[in-house]
Amino acid sequence: MVLLPRMAVAQQKMFGYFSYDEAIKAMPEYVLVQENLSDLKSKYDQEMKRVEDEFNRKYEDFLDGKNDFAPTILQKRQTELQELLKKNVAFKAEAQRLLQQAEVDALAPLKKKLQDILNNIGIERGYAFILNTDGDACPFINPEMGEDVTQMVKEALR
Repeated sequence: MVLLPRMAVAQQKMFGYFSYDEAIKAMPEYVLVQENLSDLKSKYDQEMKRVEDEFNRKYEDFLDGKNDFAPTILQKRQTELQELLKKNVAFKAEAQRLLQQAEVDALAPLKKKLQDILNNIGIERGYAFILNTDGDACPFINPEMGEDVTQMVKEALR
């Protein structure tokens, strides 16, 4: 009689596990988010190309006329080029930061939805926790103690 409660606990799955990447990529909204981020990246890339071309054009003009410029004009042009270069570097860094923030912001509702689904599954199935198996975080999971909930998550996302 003493062993019966322990055997019942041993038969019950104690935790769930799933692939976070696989689940989030299964969301219909994920494709739209990726397209929007790709479009935004393309716009930033076009602007970076434009400012790079502008800098190159001004630099070539500077090199072409460098021997003919008066010393004060030469200094002025060098200063302009240095400032333009600083602005371009700052723009690239800011564009990268803005793209990263746009990705975080765009994925936030998807992550919230996924978290809500995981909470529901965890409570309904009586799990102590649900593991994310991505990135080889869990090289071994005993299937007798845990349950793969990836398919349940995907179905709930649809």
